[in-house]
Amino acid sequence: MNRIYHEMGISNEIYQMGEEVLTALNDRFLQIDKIAEYNQLKVIKAMQECRVSEACLLGTTGYGYNDLGRDTLEEVYSKVFKTEAALVRPQITCGTHALALALMSNLRPGDELLSPVGKPYDTLEEVIGIRDSKGSLKEYGVSYAQVDLLPDGSFDYEGIKNAINNKTKLVTIQRSKGYQTRPTLSVARIGELISFVKSIKPDVICMVDNCYGEFVETMEPSEVGADMVVGSLIKNPGGGLAPIGGYIAGKKECVENAAYRLTSPGLGKEVGASLGVLPQFYQGLFIAPTVTASALKGAIFAANLYERLGYHVVPNSTESRHDIIQAITLKSKEALLAFCKGIQQAAPVDGYLTPEGWDMPGYDSQVIMAAGAFISGSSIELSADGPLKEPYNVYFQGGLTWYHAKFGILKSLQELKNAGII
Repeated sequence: MNRIYHEMGISNEIYQMGEEVLTALNDRFLQIDKIAEYNQLKVIKAMQECRVSEACLLGTTGYGYNDLGRDTLEEVYSKVFKTEAALVRPQITCGTHALALALMSNLRPGDELLSPVGKPYDTLEEVIGIRDSKGSLKEYGVSYAQVDLLPDGSFDYEGIKNAINNKTKLVTIQRSKGYQTRPTLSVARIGELISFVKSIKPDVICMVDNCYGEFVETMEPSEVGADMVVGSLIKNPGGGLAPIGGYIAGKKECVENAAYRLTSPGLGKEVGASLGVLPQFYQGLFIAPTVTASALKGAIFAANLYERLGYHVVPNSTESRHDIIQAITLKSKEALLAFCKGIQQAAPVDGYLTPEGWDMPGYDSQVIMAAGAFISGSSIELSADGPLKEPYNVYFQGGLTWYHAKFGILKSLQELKNAGII
């Protein structure tokens, strides 16, 4: 084992450091495997109850009328997430698109959108109109209010109560941290927040940005009161196989509104050909629990390694996990570039390239992204990214297999060592 890692550019010192950290993680990894086992059975149960057949894998073209596989897949998603309905389509291009679709279809001029968990992910700023952009909610007369988390990461219940008013139509709750270092929200905490919001205004729609959180726990936010859960298929639920797509699962009316916005009034869910991607959508969902488990192990391994070296990590090495993202404060541009170089060099695709920062659409600063992926931009695959600005946080996620995640983390550490940073 030492020899093959050495051939892959990992020094004996870095390899041994990793092995020492791993000896203390056996119990945590076992618990992750138990959650994966539960979620695997949950997915199989849903597929069997929905009578998934070989015919479901065939797909359609053109209008996509009577697409058995598409309609059955959406039924499977609604059972997995325990919702009334689901919209799962390749026509949803990414997570931001899915969130924009859910928001724009369920809000009307004069309504107000409230985020009770602070600033949303950067790419949603233009959707909302926090940063001006054509076609934003702001342009359509939808106002926005925000209540930040308290310094200790808890909810500002008094501030939230004061922010809810007669215009508040939809509350958006981002489960993961985005480009911040706040705690990721557990399903239990999300449930507490939703209960509080609905005790003040029962008819408010509660939407959860579920990106990076699916299958990390045995429950999803839709089981604790969320009216909609929204995510991307090139993250957890696509299992690394879905080549594109997003989902919205929730109350029937909310999902129908999204379908009419995605296609056209009067058409809704009835159109939208599956275009040959159904086998990847079904199989990706099938393996998603074990793929998510591999990524989660990688995140915990990274936290323990980098914390040991004195870096600030969120979550820390012992905290419970509610998404697959690991934030590490690297403190310098050089360290961020070296980390991402290591992740890129560990990739099976484009592993010979060196990532650089660029003006990525939807962000307010240059962003560096390392991802040699089979599916372009798939962040359930081994990847790392971060804005090129202080404090130079890197956000590491993914790994279709635990062994690849382990190698990538060791490679990032090796590049920091090669650069004289550690």
